[in-house]
Amino acid sequence: MTGAASYLLERAWVDGAVHTDVRVVVEDGLIASVTPDGSGPADPRAEGTTTAIPGLTLPGFRNTHSHAFHRALRGRAQRGPGTFWTWREQMYDVAARLDPDGYHRLAVAVYAEMLAAGYTAVTEFHYLHHQPDGTPYDDPNAMGHALIAAAAEAGIELTLVDACYLAGGIDRPLTPAQRRFSDGDAEAWAARMGRIEGDRVGGAIHSVRAVPREQLGTVVAACTGRPLHAHVSEQPAENRACRAAHGLTPVELLARTGALGPRTTAVHATHLTSADVALLAESDTEVSLCPTTERDLGDGIGPARRLADAGVRLSIGSDSHAVIDAFEEIRAVETDERLASLVRGRFHAADLLGLGGGRIAAGAPADLVTIDLRSPRTAGAGADEHAAVFAATAADVVRVMARGRVLLGDDSGDPGVAHAHRADLGRRLAEVLEDLSTHGEAP
Repeated sequence: MTGAASYLLERAWVDGAVHTDVRVVVEDGLIASVTPDGSGPADPRAEGTTTAIPGLTLPGFRNTHSHAFHRALRGRAQRGPGTFWTWREQMYDVAARLDPDGYHRLAVAVYAEMLAAGYTAVTEFHYLHHQPDGTPYDDPNAMGHALIAAAAEAGIELTLVDACYLAGGIDRPLTPAQRRFSDGDAEAWAARMGRIEGDRVGGAIHSVRAVPREQLGTVVAACTGRPLHAHVSEQPAENRACRAAHGLTPVELLARTGALGPRTTAVHATHLTSADVALLAESDTEVSLCPTTERDLGDGIGPARRLADAGVRLSIGSDSHAVIDAFEEIRAVETDERLASLVRGRFHAADLLGLGGGRIAAGAPADLVTIDLRSPRTAGAGADEHAAVFAATAADVVRVMARGRVLLGDDSGDPGVAHAHRADLGRRLAEVLEDLSTHGEAP
């Protein structure tokens, strides 16, 4: 946006607490100034009138783990019994149906759904690289560029972490369904990853199952100065295989190869030893918790409280998109802890909001998410962080501003405007997913 605009937020989460009548000035996609409780002189950068925004406004949520194409599995992969490993076969079937154009259309709709749920930034863990038989496209990064273009079209900030995926398991060859994920070796992967055209590009170790030990160092070196992500200890079987092959847990193996550190995010980290937790804390490695996916796949309950007590930075991801709802994700961190510990109140509501990663502060991106405090879910739940964490859902989001652009709802606070947007989004998603389901037969 050009120029500056002034907003008076009825309630807003600022500096770890809810304040009333918070004046925010937005200029060129950034927050220029924040004045809690309406005190102080008006910011001279803002011209014209101040727009009042009813409801409770929160900083936009950061989704730190996404596989956009998994959205096609919602409502399908949940049918009948199974495990993570049987679910994976259904995922491969969907992957085989996608090409760059189809992936772009799907990702635009998925990223729009994220925005409507309160996410204003997403990290895409990308391993769907080549054609189904493993042959590169004419542009070897066609699939990654499709995701980058989709995020720009939807209006969400994207960090693309391109995943190295070389094996079908520890000491196992790739299966036919996995061929399109692989570049052959880590050096070829690094060369391709380095040619991705995007502002925020990093790398990923898909898992210690998919990258042989002797090639981990190449991935780490290629990600110097970039974000580095890795699926870690999502399944007990992964841990057993890693111990059998290397005498180490996945976290210990990653530590030995220099993969841990402040720019690294360990995704899931569900089945950890005490030594694993200590290594993550000592290295300042972030952990992306994905509780709605972890429960959907039967992965288990991660040690969120133990990690937090050790000083590990935590964030949230929607991963397989069985649910896209930032409020449900942070709430699940607490409610899953209650199931595992038989104790309530393992996290304070303020701590859970902090997992979203955003802030309403001068210099921060103008990412503002407003929820309705009078919906059937939030009515009577109060007007502070507890209403957001323990009552609200994505359906209560009535306004989303991302980088200064209003992408959901308007400035009236009328829930009907946001609901009409969601209805249109639902029609778009249905069309894209129907096209995908009938797009030929998976090989």
